[in-house]
Order: sequence, then structure tokens, then C-alpha cells
Amino acid sequence: MRTLFHFAAALILAASATTSQAACFRCEPIVNVIDALVAAPPNKTISAEDVRAAIIRAGASLGWQIQENGPGRLVGTLVLRKHTAVVDIPYSLTTFSIVYKSSIELDEAGGQIHKNYNGWISNLKKGIYAQLLLV
Repeated sequence: MRTLFHFAAALILAASATTSQAACFRCEPIVNVIDALVAAPPNKTISAEDVRAAIIRAGASLGWQIQENGPGRLVGTLVLRKHTAVVDIPYSLTTFSIVYKSSIELDEAGGQIHKNYNGWISNLKKGIYAQLLLV
């Protein structure tokens, strides 16, 4: 009887400790892009405005709504069905970042988020690089 009690208590503790993770078995750590280097086309000089325009074009091509949020700062919002992701996008002449800000229905908790979010961020980063080559 005592063994059964200890087993039940351990099971309850394990279940309560993993409740947040059990709710999102498709979660992984949030990936932020920090100070990605701006790559200019060969023999081409680009401006911070060119970087801004490349970010906006890349976002728009992937369904992101990109809004101004002050000098050198954009905010990107992606709405897919019932899911929403919001990111801060600071940029300069030499770097840009994509940093998690908030989300709806993406099971974000404790630095974890639904794995699709990281794919969206990866696609946005690739899109920005592609647009920078067209400047």
C-alpha cells in the first residue's frame, strides 16, 4: 500500500511539473535573429532605407504586415487562421534582428513556442536576404 501511495504521488508530481509542456508537444525554443549582417550586392552601396524597404518587401511577400515603430524599428505581424505572431524588427545599415514580441494561439510559455513560428521566422530572414540582393 505504501509503494502504491509513493507511485501515485510521484505520478501526480510528474504530471503537474510537465503540464505546460504536455499542452504543447509541438513546441521548441523561441528562435530570435539577433544582429544578422546586412549583405549588400557586390559593388553596390545600400542605405538604411534600402534595408527597411527590403524588410517590408520580404514581409509582404510572406503575408507579414510590417508597420513603422520609430527610427530604425519595424513591427511585423503575421496572422494565419487563428494564429498570430508579432515580432520587433530593429535594423540599421549593417544589421537587422527579428525578435519575438507576442503571439496568440501559438502556445508560447517559458521560452517555448509552437515549432511553426520558428519556420516563419526563418522564412522571413531568408526573404530579407533575398530582397537585399535586389537592391
